[in-house]
This record gives sequence, structure tokens and C-alpha cells, in this order.
Amino acid sequence: MPIEFLGIAALNNGSETQPRTGPSFDLDYTLRLARAHEDHGWDRVLFAYHSGSPDPASIAALVAAKLDSLKILLAHRPNVSYPTYAAKVVATLDQISAGRVNLHVITGGSTADQAAEGDHLSKDDRYERTGEYIRILKQAWTSTEAFSFVGSHYRFEDFVSDIFPAQSPRPQISFGGSSPAAYSIGAVEADIFALWGEPLADTAEQIQTITDAALAAGRTERPRIQVAFRPIIAATEALAWRKAEDILGKIEQRVATTATPEQVAALHSPENAGSQRLLRIAEQGDRFDKALWTKAGKAAGGRGNSNALVGTPEQVAAALLDYIDLGVDIISARGYDYVDDTVDFGRYVIPLVREEVAKRDAAAASASASASASEKGSSRDAA
Repeated sequence: MPIEFLGIAALNNGSETQPRTGPSFDLDYTLRLARAHEDHGWDRVLFAYHSGSPDPASIAALVAAKLDSLKILLAHRPNVSYPTYAAKVVATLDQISAGRVNLHVITGGSTADQAAEGDHLSKDDRYERTGEYIRILKQAWTSTEAFSFVGSHYRFEDFVSDIFPAQSPRPQISFGGSSPAAYSIGAVEADIFALWGEPLADTAEQIQTITDAALAAGRTERPRIQVAFRPIIAATEALAWRKAEDILGKIEQRVATTATPEQVAALHSPENAGSQRLLRIAEQGDRFDKALWTKAGKAAGGRGNSNALVGTPEQVAAALLDYIDLGVDIISARGYDYVDDTVDFGRYVIPLVREEVAKRDAAAASASASASASEKGSSRDAA
């Protein structure tokens, strides 16, 4: 089955290694980065969300109108709008983009950032709310008849939308988290379950947990699995590791010179389960499997997709194929110099992975056809 590649739709050039040089929303940079993805084999880009960030839905609409084929993953928090309103916004954006939009529903891993927008629910209550939110979105996108809802967090009567998504039956919903509450909601409601890059054994364990929870809830199959990495590639392995150490030094320098005491404390004791997992793994070692490197992730406090894959394009592609062998369907990747790293990964890694996946799919199809023909021959002989 074809693999999908998800990049980042950064709105400015700031990253863990460098301060931004312009406004929070740099229109020219945003479009240049989006085109770099579209022109170099990426399938989709994520428009992220933070309490103080520019509105991602508005910018996603602009990018969708300017580009021809790049798909969009729009991050959205349930606390910022009522689900019936969000359903209309996403359906409208899906119409603008001719069916290129999926939604990434963020429950919220930072109590402080949730509180910045007036959300004071506990973590478990936030997950419960997210479950209701997703169920309402699905029905609002597909129901042509008025429906009502009564839950712990939402209640309304006789809603029916007058705009529906362009894609059928609806946009896909992705969801992330590594806590028991996250597994219990995401495995049941999400179409895509997003994980951060961990060693193969840990990733396999998470996939099994998600699969078990999905099947226990009555689903016939688990959500598709997405895993995120920070690729660091170069022409030789030695150059890639030199580049990785340079990136680590820049991250550490940025933390030392710009982070507040509160931010430094959060780097060492993050609130969300995903970051806690990444830091625990980093304590076990710096390198895992073929190319996974944890030092940069540790320096960044395990925030986001912060673990790296380091090596030549061939080495990084081989590492990604190991995750695909585990059942990963979507590779999320972003470098540290967004535009240049997007181009390099698209030129040198994506084609290698796609080619090998296509070969494996063709071999599997051929083996299946041969087995089917043999079975039919045996049946005729028996008759």
C-alpha cells in the first residue's frame, strides 16, 4: 500500500536552531515552503496550532487556493470552537481545496497553553470532550438530516449543515497521544493515530496497544498509524553526524540564551505523556536501531516530533522502511532548516522509500495471485 509523507507548514523560518527573522506569519516564506513540499514529492503538510499563533485555518485556505495538489492537515483544538461550527469551517475549507483537507484534533498536552484560551478542564475531561467532539464532527459532515446531541460537554438540538465536505464520505481525523486516556479515545474514534518517533520496539508496543483498544471497542481494524521524525541527512554518514552535532549545539545554545527558568524546568519535566516517553527513552541511550538519535530530542525537552533519524539518504530510507514493516502508514518529517531540508528529503529519501514500498507491494500481489491460481488448480484436480 502506498506510503504517505507529511511535512510541516511553518509560517516563518524560526525553529529550535534559529530565531525567526520576520513576523510570526511570513506570507512569502509560508508559500515558498508549501511549494517546496508540493514540488518534491510530499503528500500533505500540517498547519500546527498554538494559543498565540496565527489562525491556521485561514492560512490553510490561502495555501490551498495557491497550490494545485498539496494536501492539508489542519490542527484544531476542541476548546476554541463549538463542534458544529468547526464542522462547517472544515467542510468549507475542503470545498475550497477540492477535497484536500484532513483534521488533526488536539486534546491539549499543556495545561498552561489550554488555560491561555480559557480552557481549565482536567486532562481526562479534555480527552472525554475530544471523543464527543469527533463524534459530532463525523455526523455533521455526513448527515443530511437534522440531529441532536446530549453529552457531558456538548448539547444541541436539530442541527443540520448546509455545506458538506468535497471528499466522500468525509475528511479523515487524526489524533495523537501516549497516555491511557489518549489510547482509549483515539483508538476508538480516530482514522489516523499519530505517534512520535521512538525505537522500533517501543513503536511496535504502542501500535499493539492501539490495535487491541480498537478491536476491543468493536472496530474491524485499527486506525492508520503515523510516526514523526526529524531527518538529518548528508552525503556521507560522517557528514550527517557532524551536521547532527552542529544542530544539537545550536539547540543547546538557544535554550541557554533565550529560555526562561520556567521553560527550562518544563524541558526537564514535561507535562504530556508523549514527551515523558521520549525523555525516558533518551535516558536509555543516544542511538537506537539503524538511525534513531535521541540527543536533539532530549535537548528540546521531548517536545513534538523531536527525535531524529541521522545518516545518508539510503540509511534514513532503510530506517523508515523498518517502521513501515511494523505497520506504519504515514511518515511525518521536518528538518531544522525547513525549506532546504524539505527539498533534500523530498529529492533523496522519499523516492527511495516509495520505490522499495512499490517493489514490496508488487511482490506481495504476485505471490497472492500465484497462491490463488494454485488453489484454483488444486480445486479442479480434486473435482
